[in-house]
Amino acid sequence: MKLATARLQIDALRPADAEGLFTCRADPAVARYQGWCPADVAAAREFIDAQLQQPSSGWFQRAIRLRESGALIGDLGVCLPRDPQDSVEFGVSIAPAYQGHGYASEALRAMFVFVFGQLGRHRIHASVDPRNLASMAMLRALGMRQEAHHRESLWLRGEWVDDVIFALLDHEWWVLLAGC
Repeated sequence: MKLATARLQIDALRPADAEGLFTCRADPAVARYQGWCPADVAAAREFIDAQLQQPSSGWFQRAIRLRESGALIGDLGVCLPRDPQDSVEFGVSIAPAYQGHGYASEALRAMFVFVFGQLGRHRIHASVDPRNLASMAMLRALGMRQEAHHRESLWLRGEWVDDVIFALLDHEWWVLLAGC
């Protein structure tokens, strides 16, 4: 999956991205809401190497880069199940210095067009920690609806946390897109 928007390029993580990926994912403001946090740059490098060997289904982690400079500003994960009838899951992380500029929304819009258009998938969903108010607001602004709120359903970093599920259907997305 390689996508481009007006300001961003979304493509495969590269070995040279290890330090940037570690810096972003290890930042406490980002790590608080993520299931995976690399212990060091070597762990980020191993993760990237594993992504380069990725099969045709499962989790794909892609770099989010500024289009003009190529600077890594975050990552976008997409889980493509083998069965095309199953829901596609996604997650996005943006480095704190780049948050609040609409980059995550821009990356997700491009990914929605790819998943619903090119892949022809029917449903997409995200799992969000409800303490992450900015992410929940962004998902709502993208037209996603909250479908569930699971209380203390995940053990993460030594505590039980809630899990909120947001989803969007293909025909809902195309109506939203036509209205823009």
